[in-house]
Amino acid sequence: MALLGHRADTGASPASAGPGGSAGSPGSRSPESAPPARTPSKLPGLALAALGVAAASAVHLMLPAVPMLTAAVVLGIAAAHLPGVRGLVRGAARPGLTLAGKRLMRLGIVLLGLELSLGDVLGLGWATVAMVLCVVAATFAGTVWLGRRLGLRGDQPVLVATGYSICGASAIGAVSDVRGSEEEDVATSVALVTLCGTLAIAVLPLLHAPLGLDAGQFGRWVGAGVHDVGQVVATAQTAGPAALGQAVLVKLLRVMMLAPLVAAMALALRRRRKTPAGAKRPPLVPLFVVGFLALVALRTIGWLPDAAVDGAGRAREVLLAAALFGLGSAVHLPTLARTGGRVAALGLCSWIVVAGASYGGVLLTT
Repeated sequence: MALLGHRADTGASPASAGPGGSAGSPGSRSPESAPPARTPSKLPGLALAALGVAAASAVHLMLPAVPMLTAAVVLGIAAAHLPGVRGLVRGAARPGLTLAGKRLMRLGIVLLGLELSLGDVLGLGWATVAMVLCVVAATFAGTVWLGRRLGLRGDQPVLVATGYSICGASAIGAVSDVRGSEEEDVATSVALVTLCGTLAIAVLPLLHAPLGLDAGQFGRWVGAGVHDVGQVVATAQTAGPAALGQAVLVKLLRVMMLAPLVAAMALALRRRRKTPAGAKRPPLVPLFVVGFLALVALRTIGWLPDAAVDGAGRAREVLLAAALFGLGSAVHLPTLARTGGRVAALGLCSWIVVAGASYGGVLLTT
């Protein structure tokens, strides 16, 4: 406002300016003739995300117990705070990293549909299907309620609830895309869910024997209670192939809940927000969810050869790793520390809810 006032006091105007500044002089530029602003390049950020994927893959090869996607998030957070890299992350690389966190996440979620076959999932039985539905509903509702009571900002309660109840960071990415969540809320939620899922890899195998679970029960408990698919595999494999098979099937059943949850949120937001006359209304079901369901149907029909499914699985892992590196790079630890106590409390309580509900459900259905 002071600058505007200074210009007004000079009394200068296009008509009264001197020869060097008149509106009609060759050296002046009107707003209409000013060059358009250049769109920031996405290449530096995408290149950095590619390096992050390579580094996460190397970490997974050296430490097989650490899932590649977990390593990608941690490396993204590290890159955002390393003195030699953080300037690039917050500057020239930011547009590309944001693109990776959104667009590549969508593509990865679409390819996740090829992991699902309705026949395999329904083969678990209706009792298990009902158990998983109850666990998802209880975890989601309880986490959202507690997050609001703790006073967490923005979409954090909803995003954390989605990550815990469905499939970790992938679900957070899908829901945040529909809700238009702030990048900081998304990054904080991904960091929390990834941390707790990583802790589950170390903690849950220690509880296998004390809880009196056989291999199949342990696998179902892990599949119903651990967040990310990679973390489920890393945790369940400690109890052998029978546990791993059960865990993956139950986990994929939880993944199937992603599509109806996203569709329900899109419908709720569509009804709540008034669309201006003439403006395009948001789709009832986002395009990437349609793609996800189409690939589920394609896998169920069985038209795709195993080699194509395996190749798509590797591509999905790379895309999601790049997206999670981008999301991790948006985490700002000093900002996170200001609400760290409340966020940690929400994560711990939600972890207790999903682990307790899934344990009870497994005992009731086996």
